[in-house]
Amino acid sequence: MSNDALPSQTTLTKPPSIPHPQAQRSKSSALLTPDLPKLPIPPLKDSLSRYLRALEGLQTPEEHERTKEVVEEFLIPGGEGERWQSKLEEYARTQDSYIEEFWYESYLSHSDSVVLSLNPFFVLSSDVTPRSDPQLSRAASLILSSLSFIHDLRNGYLQADTVRGTPLDMSQYGRLFGACRVPTDRGCRMEVHEESKHIVVLRRGQFYWFDCLDSKNRPIFTDREILSNLEAIVKDADKTPVQSVAANSVGILSTESRKIWSHLRAELIKSNKLNASCLSVVESALFVVCLDDAGPEDLAELCGNFLCGGYKLEGGVQTGTCTNRWYDKLQIIVCSNGEAGINFEHTGVDGHTVLRYAADVYTELVLLFAKTINPSTPSLFKSKQSPFCKSAKNPPKEEDGEEDFEFQPKKLEWRLTPDLLAGIRYAETRISDLICQNDSQALEFKGYGGNFIKRHGFSPDAFVQMALQAAYYGLYGRVESTYEPAMTKAFLHGRTEAIRTVQPESVAFVKAFCSDHASVHEKIETLRTACKKHTQLTKECSQGLGQDRHLYAMYSLIQRDIQAYHASRARGSSATNGVSGKYNTNGSGTNGDSTGRISPNSQSAIIFSPQTHTSVLSGEGNGSVNGDSIPAPDQKPRVPALFKDPGYNLLGTSVLSTSNCGNPALRLFGFGPVTPEGYGIGYIIKDEGISICMSSKHLQTRRLLQTLQAYLVEVQKMLIQLWKEANERPEAFMDHTGVMRDARTGKKVEMDGDEDEKEDELLGGFGFFDVGVQAALPQARRRRPTVGKQLVIAEY
Repeated sequence: MSNDALPSQTTLTKPPSIPHPQAQRSKSSALLTPDLPKLPIPPLKDSLSRYLRALEGLQTPEEHERTKEVVEEFLIPGGEGERWQSKLEEYARTQDSYIEEFWYESYLSHSDSVVLSLNPFFVLSSDVTPRSDPQLSRAASLILSSLSFIHDLRNGYLQADTVRGTPLDMSQYGRLFGACRVPTDRGCRMEVHEESKHIVVLRRGQFYWFDCLDSKNRPIFTDREILSNLEAIVKDADKTPVQSVAANSVGILSTESRKIWSHLRAELIKSNKLNASCLSVVESALFVVCLDDAGPEDLAELCGNFLCGGYKLEGGVQTGTCTNRWYDKLQIIVCSNGEAGINFEHTGVDGHTVLRYAADVYTELVLLFAKTINPSTPSLFKSKQSPFCKSAKNPPKEEDGEEDFEFQPKKLEWRLTPDLLAGIRYAETRISDLICQNDSQALEFKGYGGNFIKRHGFSPDAFVQMALQAAYYGLYGRVESTYEPAMTKAFLHGRTEAIRTVQPESVAFVKAFCSDHASVHEKIETLRTACKKHTQLTKECSQGLGQDRHLYAMYSLIQRDIQAYHASRARGSSATNGVSGKYNTNGSGTNGDSTGRISPNSQSAIIFSPQTHTSVLSGEGNGSVNGDSIPAPDQKPRVPALFKDPGYNLLGTSVLSTSNCGNPALRLFGFGPVTPEGYGIGYIIKDEGISICMSSKHLQTRRLLQTLQAYLVEVQKMLIQLWKEANERPEAFMDHTGVMRDARTGKKVEMDGDEDEKEDELLGGFGFFDVGVQAALPQARRRRPTVGKQLVIAEY
């Protein structure tokens, strides 16, 4: 690409038009969220009651009594709890959601690499369309379907999300495309380029881009034309030897810790205008397409490739797919064998939102294949081909005006300084370390699925959650804090609430199941009780009646009060306790007026930054943020004992971080662990199977999956046994000739010598769950064993 045709010199992203709150918006059901209630702040006493129940199974009786005392002290009338509850309620009156601002602060203040820590992944189900080129042909179809989704989203044709007729908040879709996480010295900020029209394609660490949408968000390509662009990109990129990719892979910088990446990004911008222009093109793109030159050979490698990229050394040089990523944006990843998936930046969107997008895109591909058989098959989207498309049958009309596009792909050519090359080198070393520390494994259980579970009267999600509890207890002999998100999108700007799976009922179940004294009936009854409790918890949390978000918002408000006090002391003047902040306009520093209002004429993106204590993403169009300036307290605020109690940290340390997210469009779903001694577990419950992806750092991931599989087989055997007992047929009888006959029909009964053998196939083999309760053993109560081993003295 010549120097006089820089990407930044083309019109890619115009300043977004930020409508006035009273102005009439488009008919988009996705951009105009229906009138929804605000997320409620539960009564403090109710939240703390749930808090104690969630801790009961995780603490010793002595520890739990101490936590109870702390809670009772916090609830004293007129005490700290009442005061902070009032402050939180007062703060919530000026916000769309009382948790939203603190949520973004939490995510954007994350200082480590986002790889394995924040970004989840989806693996799409296998392609239904026969293709001669499984990678590029499928990638072209995914791109075109994604562009059609964006068209419907931006033009108001996307059908609103609902659950059993209840409308859901749609605001997250505005942060799915054209969004980018940008590192700064004090955390990160989110930029949303609302009028982005182009995509970026990565191949062997090389960057390419081309325009995809016209001014009315109509695709300007057919899938065949996109395929031609991708073929040209691959042909050019594959001229780069695989051994030379890592040394110049700018994308690998996005895997660094946020502070290091911030410094390198600043160096990239300051080094020369070309680099700054290239970076602008990448960060403002609709999404990134990663065309890998490798195909995973097994499930574990497949999960690892979509979670953190592949690791492969040739002559001491990294040649894996980890060099072919940009983790600060939505990525569509397509392997050489046609396997495809999504890795997404999690700050602005939840799994449910990305799942809707993935499911719609996959459905469109199925319909396109059906259209080759029946041309009358309708499309899922209302998107029409742009009249500016090269293959358009009709020329543009006068009202379409004139538009200029970059139809042919252009390569971004970075001019890297020695410091940037060194940064790339060490970033590759660090991401390689992280990949080596990670162990991702997957299980596609085919024995049964949601249909079997529901036939026996269980909630499928609760059933799988108890399976995870039983498997972990069967392997480690203890229970640990477990997290599962419940969607709260029935509320304005709703995100999730934490379901704490470990409850007294679940602890009773795992102990009974692993006991050699409990009968099969007792084990299943405790399972049923635990599942009912989990279902009840899920309903409460989806109604905003949990404890985690409530207590975290209160804790964040206290921390903000303390920071305001110290700031006022340092300045010798009063500081604000409310919500204020500035907006960034140039991508490298803060700029804006003290009211926190956005100037539509100066903005290239909607931006949120944690250090400003301002959520533009939750603004009502004009970017203003409500919140009164509250004088700093005269006395130094202190953190209440409730948040210093070991129980608060114990509950918040999710050793088992789990999530149920899926439908037939997905094959696998997963994410990394949130604590070094824990597991990240994503699962999909299908009608006739259960897919589980599990990740950990240096733990027995494969063994825990095998234990889980053994449990699933064993509990199936128990359920079938109880069903047979409840529906037992009358015993057969032997007639005078010695022939066994059916008691009801009198017909001869055929004896099947293989019946016992078939029953044995349902057994779980080695009894992970026949080891007894082990209540007296140290590991049943402690995460780590006591120091040193006690020796047994012989008595003979």
